[in-house]
Amino acid sequence: MSETIFGIHGAALELRSQRMRVIASNIANAATPGYKARDIDFAAGLETKLAERSGNPTPSGEPELTYRRSVMPSLDGNTVELGREQIAFAENALAYSATLEFVQGKVNTITRALKGE
Repeated sequence: MSETIFGIHGAALELRSQRMRVIASNIANAATPGYKARDIDFAAGLETKLAERSGNPTPSGEPELTYRRSVMPSLDGNTVELGREQIAFAENALAYSATLEFVQGKVNTITRALKGE
C-alpha cells in the first residue's frame, strides 16, 4: 500500500540513508592508513530497489558499494578527501531532506482527506 502512495520516495529515503552511513564512515576514517573511500551509486541503487519491488530480485539485494578514485592520494594509502566527502554528505543530506518533505506533504494530504477537510 505504501508503495502506491509514496511511489519511489520510500526506496529513495532508504537508499539515501544507506549512502549517508557510507559517507559518514569515510569521514570517520579520514586518518586511517590504507582506508579506501567508498560510495553508493544512487541511480543504480534506486534501479536495484525498484527492480526488487517489481518482482525482479537482484543477487545481492543491496546497492553496490564502489570505491572512489582519489584525486590526490595520500602517502599512507588513504583515499578519503575530507572536503569532497563533506560536500557529498551535505548534498545527500539535502536530497534526503527534500524527499522527506515530499513524503510528509503526502501524509498531510492523506490526513486532511481522512478528516474531511
